[in-house]
Amino acid sequence: MTQPKTDAARSRTLSRGDRTALLVLMAAGTILAGATVVAAVIRCVDVLSGGAAEVLAEFSGTPATAPIGVDGAAVQVSVDSAVLHVDELPVFSVVALVLQQAVLVIAVVTVVACLLLLARSVLRDRVFSRRNTVLVTVAGVTTLLATAAHPFFGNMAANGAFAAISDGTFDNVVMTIEPATLLFTAFVAALGSTVFTVGERLQRDTDGLV
Repeated sequence: MTQPKTDAARSRTLSRGDRTALLVLMAAGTILAGATVVAAVIRCVDVLSGGAAEVLAEFSGTPATAPIGVDGAAVQVSVDSAVLHVDELPVFSVVALVLQQAVLVIAVVTVVACLLLLARSVLRDRVFSRRNTVLVTVAGVTTLLATAAHPFFGNMAANGAFAAISDGTFDNVVMTIEPATLLFTAFVAALGSTVFTVGERLQRDTDGLV
Protein backbone atom coordinates (compact mmCIF):
# COMPACT_ATOMS: atom_id res chain seq x y z
CA MET A 1 0.00 0.00 0.00
CA THR A 2 2.92 2.35 0.54
CA GLN A 3 4.54 1.77 -2.86
CA PRO A 4 2.21 4.12 -4.85
CA LYS A 5 2.97 6.96 -2.46
CA THR A 6 6.70 6.41 -2.90
CA ASP A 7 6.38 6.47 -6.69
CA ALA A 8 4.33 9.67 -6.53
CA ALA A 9 6.90 11.31 -4.31
CA ARG A 10 9.65 10.36 -6.71
CA SER A 11 7.70 11.77 -9.65
CA ARG A 12 7.49 15.12 -7.89
CA THR A 13 11.19 15.28 -7.14
CA LEU A 14 13.24 17.67 -9.27
CA SER A 15 15.90 16.17 -11.46
CA ARG A 16 19.54 16.95 -10.81
CA GLY A 17 19.61 19.27 -13.83
CA ASP A 18 16.54 21.13 -12.60
CA ARG A 19 18.07 21.58 -9.17
CA THR A 20 21.32 22.84 -10.67
CA ALA A 21 19.49 25.33 -12.87
CA LEU A 22 17.45 26.55 -9.91
CA LEU A 23 20.56 27.00 -7.79
CA VAL A 24 22.23 28.96 -10.60
CA LEU A 25 19.18 31.22 -10.85
CA MET A 26 19.25 31.74 -7.08
CA ALA A 27 22.90 32.74 -7.25
CA ALA A 28 22.22 35.07 -10.18
CA GLY A 29 19.37 36.70 -8.28
CA THR A 30 21.56 37.25 -5.24
CA ILE A 31 24.28 38.82 -7.39
CA LEU A 32 21.70 41.04 -9.12
CA ALA A 33 20.34 42.28 -5.79
CA GLY A 34 23.84 43.02 -4.50
CA ALA A 35 24.85 44.84 -7.68
CA THR A 36 21.66 46.90 -7.57
CA VAL A 37 22.33 48.00 -4.00
CA VAL A 38 25.94 48.95 -4.80
CA ALA A 39 24.94 50.89 -7.93
CA ALA A 40 22.18 52.70 -6.02
CA VAL A 41 24.55 53.70 -3.23
CA ILE A 42 27.08 55.03 -5.75
CA ARG A 43 24.33 56.96 -7.52
CA CYS A 44 23.06 58.49 -4.27
CA VAL A 45 26.56 59.48 -3.18
CA ASP A 46 27.15 61.11 -6.56
CA VAL A 47 23.90 63.05 -6.37
CA LEU A 48 24.33 64.09 -2.73
CA SER A 49 27.93 65.21 -3.23
CA GLY A 50 26.67 68.58 -4.44
CA GLY A 51 28.67 68.71 -7.67
CA ALA A 52 27.58 68.32 -11.26
CA ALA A 53 25.06 65.55 -11.81
CA GLU A 54 23.71 63.58 -14.75
CA VAL A 55 19.95 63.17 -15.12
CA LEU A 56 18.14 61.09 -17.72
CA ALA A 57 15.39 63.19 -19.27
CA GLU A 58 12.57 62.34 -21.65
CA PHE A 59 11.63 64.71 -24.46
CA SER A 60 8.48 65.07 -26.52
CA GLY A 61 9.87 65.11 -30.06
CA THR A 62 12.11 68.10 -29.32
CA PRO A 63 14.06 69.20 -32.44
CA ALA A 64 17.85 69.24 -32.25
CA THR A 65 20.87 68.91 -34.52
CA ALA A 66 23.39 66.09 -34.68
CA PRO A 67 26.65 65.80 -36.67
CA ILE A 68 25.56 62.79 -38.67
CA GLY A 69 25.55 64.26 -42.18
CA VAL A 70 28.25 64.19 -44.85
CA ASP A 71 31.63 64.91 -43.26
CA GLY A 72 29.93 65.53 -39.94
CA ALA A 73 27.43 68.07 -41.19
CA ALA A 74 24.65 68.97 -38.79
CA VAL A 75 21.34 67.26 -39.46
CA GLN A 76 18.08 68.02 -37.69
CA VAL A 77 16.77 65.17 -35.57
CA SER A 78 13.97 64.61 -33.07
CA VAL A 79 15.16 63.90 -29.51
CA ASP A 80 13.18 61.45 -27.36
CA SER A 81 15.63 61.11 -24.46
CA ALA A 82 18.99 62.48 -23.40
CA VAL A 83 21.29 62.74 -20.40
CA LEU A 84 21.36 66.25 -18.94
CA HIS A 85 24.55 67.49 -17.27
CA VAL A 86 23.48 69.86 -14.51
CA ASP A 87 25.94 71.89 -12.45
CA GLU A 88 23.59 72.19 -9.49
CA LEU A 89 20.35 70.30 -9.08
CA PRO A 90 17.39 71.73 -7.15
CA VAL A 91 16.77 70.16 -3.76
CA PHE A 92 13.56 68.46 -4.83
CA SER A 93 15.36 66.87 -7.78
CA VAL A 94 18.04 65.49 -5.47
CA VAL A 95 15.35 64.08 -3.18
CA ALA A 96 13.53 62.58 -6.16
CA LEU A 97 16.68 60.87 -7.42
CA VAL A 98 17.39 59.41 -3.97
CA LEU A 99 13.81 58.19 -3.68
CA GLN A 100 14.07 56.69 -7.16
CA GLN A 101 17.10 54.66 -6.10
CA ALA A 102 15.38 53.67 -2.87
CA VAL A 103 12.38 52.40 -4.82
CA LEU A 104 14.66 50.42 -7.12
CA VAL A 105 16.59 48.82 -4.24
CA ILE A 106 13.48 47.97 -2.22
CA ALA A 107 11.76 46.48 -5.26
CA VAL A 108 14.71 44.39 -6.44
CA VAL A 109 15.63 43.13 -2.97
CA THR A 110 12.01 42.30 -2.14
CA VAL A 111 11.35 40.46 -5.40
CA VAL A 112 14.65 38.56 -5.25
CA ALA A 113 14.06 37.60 -1.61
CA CYS A 114 10.58 36.31 -2.44
CA LEU A 115 11.88 34.32 -5.39
CA LEU A 116 14.76 32.89 -3.35
CA LEU A 117 12.36 31.70 -0.66
CA LEU A 118 10.10 30.28 -3.36
CA ALA A 119 13.02 28.50 -5.02
CA ARG A 120 14.13 27.02 -1.70
CA SER A 121 10.62 25.69 -1.19
CA VAL A 122 10.63 24.17 -4.67
CA LEU A 123 13.98 22.52 -3.95
CA ARG A 124 12.24 20.86 -1.02
CA ASP A 125 9.57 19.54 -3.42
CA ARG A 126 6.90 21.91 -2.13
CA VAL A 127 5.64 24.10 -4.96
CA PHE A 128 2.07 25.01 -4.05
CA SER A 129 1.36 26.23 -0.53
CA ARG A 130 -0.16 29.23 1.21
CA ARG A 131 3.32 30.59 1.93
CA ASN A 132 4.40 30.34 -1.71
CA THR A 133 1.20 31.99 -2.88
CA VAL A 134 1.91 34.93 -0.57
CA LEU A 135 5.49 35.15 -1.87
CA VAL A 136 4.36 35.25 -5.50
CA THR A 137 1.69 37.85 -4.70
CA VAL A 138 4.12 40.09 -2.81
CA ALA A 139 6.65 39.86 -5.66
CA GLY A 140 4.00 40.76 -8.23
CA VAL A 141 2.55 43.70 -6.28
CA THR A 142 6.03 45.04 -5.53
CA THR A 143 6.98 44.89 -9.20
CA LEU A 144 3.78 46.68 -10.19
CA LEU A 145 4.28 49.49 -7.67
CA ALA A 146 7.95 49.92 -8.63
CA THR A 147 7.05 50.04 -12.33
CA ALA A 148 4.94 53.12 -11.58
CA ALA A 149 7.04 54.77 -8.86
CA HIS A 150 10.51 54.50 -10.42
CA PRO A 151 9.80 56.55 -13.59
CA PHE A 152 7.61 58.94 -11.58
CA PHE A 153 10.53 60.03 -9.41
CA GLY A 154 12.74 60.12 -12.49
CA ASN A 155 10.30 62.56 -14.09
CA MET A 156 10.40 64.77 -11.01
CA ALA A 157 14.19 64.88 -11.10
CA ALA A 158 14.24 65.63 -14.83
CA ASN A 159 11.77 68.49 -14.46
CA GLY A 160 14.02 70.08 -11.85
CA ALA A 161 17.02 69.64 -14.11
CA PHE A 162 15.19 71.34 -16.98
CA ALA A 163 14.26 74.21 -14.69
CA ALA A 164 17.85 74.62 -13.48
CA ILE A 165 19.31 74.61 -17.00
CA SER A 166 16.73 76.88 -18.64
CA ASP A 167 15.95 79.02 -15.61
CA GLY A 168 12.35 77.88 -15.90
CA THR A 169 11.90 78.94 -19.52
CA PHE A 170 11.79 75.42 -21.04
CA ASP A 171 8.62 73.47 -20.31
CA ASN A 172 9.06 69.78 -21.05
CA VAL A 173 6.83 67.90 -18.64
CA VAL A 174 6.71 64.36 -20.01
CA MET A 175 5.37 61.39 -18.08
CA THR A 176 7.20 58.21 -19.02
CA ILE A 177 4.91 55.76 -17.22
CA GLU A 178 3.57 53.58 -20.00
CA PRO A 179 0.00 52.36 -19.39
CA ALA A 180 0.69 49.26 -21.49
CA THR A 181 3.64 48.35 -19.27
CA LEU A 182 1.55 48.80 -16.14
CA LEU A 183 -1.27 46.69 -17.54
CA PHE A 184 1.10 43.93 -18.63
CA THR A 185 2.82 43.90 -15.23
CA ALA A 186 -0.54 43.83 -13.46
CA PHE A 187 -1.69 40.96 -15.70
CA VAL A 188 1.44 38.89 -15.02
CA ALA A 189 1.21 39.55 -11.27
CA ALA A 190 -2.47 38.60 -11.17
CA LEU A 191 -1.86 35.51 -13.31
CA GLY A 192 0.98 34.28 -11.09
CA SER A 193 -1.07 34.80 -7.94
CA THR A 194 -4.07 33.02 -9.47
CA VAL A 195 -2.02 30.06 -10.65
CA PHE A 196 -0.50 29.53 -7.22
CA THR A 197 -3.87 29.99 -5.51
CA VAL A 198 -5.44 27.31 -7.70
CA GLY A 199 -2.40 25.07 -7.30
CA GLU A 200 -2.54 25.47 -3.55
CA ARG A 201 -6.20 24.44 -3.52
CA LEU A 202 -5.50 21.41 -5.71
CA GLN A 203 -2.56 20.49 -3.49
CA ARG A 204 -4.78 20.54 -0.40
CA ASP A 205 -7.39 18.41 -2.16
CA THR A 206 -4.73 15.95 -3.30
CA ASP A 207 -3.18 15.70 0.17
CA GLY A 208 -6.61 15.05 1.59
CA LEU A 209 -7.06 12.04 -0.69
CA VAL A 210 -3.77 10.43 0.36
